[in-house]
Amino acid sequence: MLRIEPLSRRHHREGFDCGNPELNDYLRHTARQHTDKGLSRTEVLVDDEAPEEILGYVTLALAEVIIDTLPPRYAKKYPAKAYGVKLARLAVAQSRQREGLGTLMMIHAMRRALQVAASAGIIGFFVDAKDAAASRYYRRFGFLPLPDDPHKLFLPLATLRQALGAP
Repeated sequence: MLRIEPLSRRHHREGFDCGNPELNDYLRHTARQHTDKGLSRTEVLVDDEAPEEILGYVTLALAEVIIDTLPPRYAKKYPAKAYGVKLARLAVAQSRQREGLGTLMMIHAMRRALQVAASAGIIGFFVDAKDAAASRYYRRFGFLPLPDDPHKLFLPLATLRQALGAP
């Protein structure tokens, strides 16, 4: 059975390969340090049959948002600065890509963002796509490009709630 859990020492980080050296390096050398310092949280997707093997990972962080960077229809609703949850990283092992695991982790990340919204308040979920293909992927979930950079995307809180059927 697949499950998502916090990254820990027992997970085999060195064996993870998503095909992107930067994402591999982050998981291997930085993710636990950032968690320990309170900078972000990384969770890993594992299978109960081999719980040390990482099938994918997702990293979330908080972000300060300069409202002027939002699409005008949203910018007018908020003060000059607000907060959001940022999808800092999302990766799936190369051997398991195209199986829907990225979508599984994305939905998990969206639920986590709603938990933050319920506890502390946010205006939405943000991501910086690494390229046009990644941008298209995130748009499938309802993310909107920011006016100053089409690879920076925003999922308004109301859209996030609607997507997950949350009140």
